[in-house]
Amino acid sequence: MIEPPNPVRNVKLIANPTAGGEALGKIRRAQAWLEKRGCRVDLVLTAARGDAVRAAAAARDEGVDRVIAAGGDGTLCEVINGLVPSELPLAFLPLGTTNVFALEAGIPFNVERACALALEGTPRAVCLGKAGETRFLLMAGAGFDAEVVSRVSLPLKRRVGKLAYLAAAGTTLLRWPPKLVEVQLEDGTTHSGYGVIIGNGRLYGGPFSVTPRASLEEESLDVCLFLRPGRLQMLRCAAIVAAGGHLDAPHARCFTAREVKVRGEGVAVQIDGDYLGRLPMTFRAIAGELLLVLPPRA
Repeated sequence: MIEPPNPVRNVKLIANPTAGGEALGKIRRAQAWLEKRGCRVDLVLTAARGDAVRAAAAARDEGVDRVIAAGGDGTLCEVINGLVPSELPLAFLPLGTTNVFALEAGIPFNVERACALALEGTPRAVCLGKAGETRFLLMAGAGFDAEVVSRVSLPLKRRVGKLAYLAAAGTTLLRWPPKLVEVQLEDGTTHSGYGVIIGNGRLYGGPFSVTPRASLEEESLDVCLFLRPGRLQMLRCAAIVAAGGHLDAPHARCFTAREVKVRGEGVAVQIDGDYLGRLPMTFRAIAGELLLVLPPRA
């Protein structure tokens, strides 16, 4: 077997043992697979929010060849926020509830195949989104979806996975009054609506697309502003997306921008499926901070 020019020998595996069904067993499988192939594996199991951020920040000074984030999209987002800016390549082992990034990038869901990609894949520069001072990889939302995320019960999510989001969505749909948001673009123009999705990637919540023009490799964000309030309107938009359609007038207005400022009194914000805070907030596209290990381009 011919060795690659720069073989990966020292790996830091930052893993969330509660990310999904049998996550800890899969983490141990990944560790054993990597060690069998000659890697020294520094395994860090996260126990609380912020652990992955701290572990990734420490990795920059530990002489490792590669960082692997094992968990869901939230774990990956935390690792990114601890690691960047850095030239240390980051790979992903999907173990979470939805794993939108794995679907977006074509990361294998099989543990051994994902580990093989982590060692042998090509690190490529990607663009990140930035919400306030926090990076995100896939998307940010302000409005209904973020309010749902803020109400998800973490113990319930660990037990039933995606059903926890459905339970929170039902409660939010019945009790949450639509709130006006304002989106200000780089040219100073302002547009009003009732929620916004800001995509750095195409996919949202699984194999669905709200921001189809977004790209992880372009220094821009795809912005979808929902124009109408109301429960029925929310359900119409969800049905269009679920059927593979694209949102447009009269339901939504879409923009491409490097920076947007979003205002809205008490409106929740989420990034990559985790609650972040409340508006107002500025969202930017940031290039040159991260190398991700990705499959070969089609």
